[in-house]
Amino acid sequence: MLLKPLWQRWHAGLQRWARRLRTHGWFPHVPLALVLAGGALKLLHTDLGRNWQRYLALLANGQFDAHPGLLPPLLIGLGQLTMALGLLMRSRLAWTMAVLLTIAAMASLLFGWHHSIPMLVYFSLLLSALLACWQRFDRSSLAASTLFAFTSVAMLIMYATLGSYYLGAEFTPHINDLVTALYYALITMSTVGYGDIVPHTPEARLFAVSVVVLGVAVFATSLTAVVAPMVTRSLQRIVNHKGRTMKRKDHFVVIGNTSLAINTWRELIKRGQPVTRLLRDAPEEGELADVDVVVGDSSDIDVLRQAGAHQAKAVLAMRDDDAENAFTVLAVKELGGDARTVAAVNDARHLSRIKLVQPDVIVAPQVLGGELTAMLLTGEKVTADFVLDRVFQ
Repeated sequence: MLLKPLWQRWHAGLQRWARRLRTHGWFPHVPLALVLAGGALKLLHTDLGRNWQRYLALLANGQFDAHPGLLPPLLIGLGQLTMALGLLMRSRLAWTMAVLLTIAAMASLLFGWHHSIPMLVYFSLLLSALLACWQRFDRSSLAASTLFAFTSVAMLIMYATLGSYYLGAEFTPHINDLVTALYYALITMSTVGYGDIVPHTPEARLFAVSVVVLGVAVFATSLTAVVAPMVTRSLQRIVNHKGRTMKRKDHFVVIGNTSLAINTWRELIKRGQPVTRLLRDAPEEGELADVDVVVGDSSDIDVLRQAGAHQAKAVLAMRDDDAENAFTVLAVKELGGDARTVAAVNDARHLSRIKLVQPDVIVAPQVLGGELTAMLLTGEKVTADFVLDRVFQ
């Protein structure tokens, strides 16, 4: 019970600092990615030290005599460097892998060849920060999934090849070169098992078992990570088009589920205008049964194209996150077409930044509230031109 209030205070503190520093565009994914990459480089340096050139020379000469504890930190460090790129894209999959690799790094520092208390504290703080910011990593993309799949397969091949090379004397016949080690690794990972190379010691057999288990797990997970987003998008297209005859051309695309977005959509419908709503989360069954809805990330060009943004009269970015509205405007411009762009501003502090992306119209009703209240209380005259100028910047 005591941990929950501590966790809530830690999370609330991070959110307050994010708002105070106006960090919607780069926090926390950029700092966490840099910290993760820095920890990975330090981990690699700790385990390889200044002997990395000697290790490479030994590998080239076929005399790999590095200790077996070298492989896990090497794979962990390389994996963390790759996942740091995924964190920059705010990928949920990269965040998950970063958490697992950070835990693995802490275990390696505790039970491996090198014990470093400062590095252990470093990764402990990194793990706490990753867990505290999990809500900010909510994107799922085919690029991130492909990156994860490629990294997982590459790390497994490296583990299996170098491991079989290191344990070469414990196989019959012996594995004396990297080509044979790579051959055995791929044959074992794919569970083909020709039987021409056989482990004959308990260590070698356990290693072969680990390669088989990891091979099945990595290939299955990687295939799912790459195929799942494509299948999900296909299913969303089927669901979104079910029972719908609307042609997405010369229409309005209203993005978001805020009060401003809902009221704008209703007013356009009252005036007989065709409207497509773009939501991040799918609505409840029957909630928007007669509404043309597209579900997805509004900053994703493929999702915008699915909503017909390139053939729309106007695209209205009215989410509650000003940064997402700005990204949406940029994505619409990158998509091309003649659609006008409308961006909603929820926080007056972000008004100047929204103007940098140059939307055609900036709707800022929140900006009006304080100034209008002050004018009414001090007896100043409020004109229609003043209201229009403040609402539509």
